[in-house]
This record gives sequence, C-alpha cells and structure tokens, in this order.
Amino acid sequence: MLMLKPFRFETRYAAANLWVRFCLWLLKTVCGLRYEVHGLENIPARNGVVICKHQSAFETIALQAIFPPVVFILKQELLRIPIWGWAMATQEPIAIDRQAKSQALKQILRDGAARIQAGRWVVLFPEGTRVAPGQKGQYGGSGGMLAHRAACPVVPVAHNAGEYWAKNGFLKFPGVIQVRIGPAIDAAEVGGGEVNRRAEAWIEAQMAEITGSGPYAQAASAPRETTG
Repeated sequence: MLMLKPFRFETRYAAANLWVRFCLWLLKTVCGLRYEVHGLENIPARNGVVICKHQSAFETIALQAIFPPVVFILKQELLRIPIWGWAMATQEPIAIDRQAKSQALKQILRDGAARIQAGRWVVLFPEGTRVAPGQKGQYGGSGGMLAHRAACPVVPVAHNAGEYWAKNGFLKFPGVIQVRIGPAIDAAEVGGGEVNRRAEAWIEAQMAEITGSGPYAQAASAPRETTG
C-alpha cells in the first residue's frame, strides 16, 4: 500500500480491497466463520453515511466489501501503528483526536462532507468504541449531523460479530455472523437528531433479535457446576 501511495485513491482502494476479501476468505476457510447479509436492497444508489454497531474487528473488514468505497472515522492513534497504520493512512480515513471533542466534530463535518462529495461512504461507529454483545454504549450524534449537512442518506447496520470474534480476542469461533442493513434514512428531509434517534432505535431493535446465538453468548449463559 505504501508503494501505491502516489496512485489515485481508486487504485489504492482496489488494492486494499483485495486484502479485505482475502481476510474474509481466510475467516471462512480456516476458521469456519462466515457471514450473511440481509437487507442489501436497502443500500441506496447514492452514497452517504453508514452508522454501524461496533463489537469486533470483523465489521471494519466486512463493511469495506459491502459498501465500497468506504472511509472510516477513527482515532488518530491508529495511524501510528507500524505497517497497518501506515497502510490505513493511504485509504484517506478521517483521523480525529477524541480528546479534543469540539475540534473532532468540526473535522468530521468538514472532511466527512468532502468524502461524501467525492463519492465515498463514510462509516461511523456511534458508540465510539467496541461494545460487548448484549451491551449498549451511548450513541454520539455526529453521524446524523454530518448526513444532514451533506443532505445524504444514512444506512444503519446491526450485526452480532462480537459473539464469534470478541473484542481483543485472538480466537475466532465457527458459525454465521448475521449482518442486517436497515432502510435508508433521508437526512435531507429530517434533522440530525431525528436521524440519530431512528438509526439507534433500528439498530438496537435488531440487536435484540440476533444477540445470544453465538459461542460467547452460549458459554456465558451455560449453567455452571457447583460442588458441595
């Protein structure tokens, strides 16, 4: 990816996407971990903002295959990781300083609108960090604000990847990850706050349906033997 840095974004993204698809193939072939996508018909012709549940590293890979081309909003420290971070920088993410919240929001609105104008999907994890299955973080409002300013659609995404590939977990368990794509929300018609409310309500309703079937959830709910 570093050697491709002088080339156009489209060329760099195509090369990175080969790595993405190779990783998904490895997950399926080596780990027996597949995924099913429901709601592909909900993806509009026009690009916009993807508001997605964040549980695992899986969605950071799979979303690149489902919504090409995408750029991620991420913390700037990730770009300092040797090799991976340098390669990620070639994909022109929006790297923010999460400690400087006011400046970060301005950057998201400014750079996010520019990325959308350039024809890319902007992926945002509204809870800010990975959240364990069955738990819910506080949803931020920048996704709706960005979409309303750019007058573009918002697509909510729910999944249960954390039940097969846990946060900071090395093991990947076999099974089928459920990925659900919701109906697009037209942010040109409603305000940013309402966009966020609708996206959060849809995502959490889907999570209530698909949470609890994966190996991690089953292990947590299994009865434990006791000794007298």
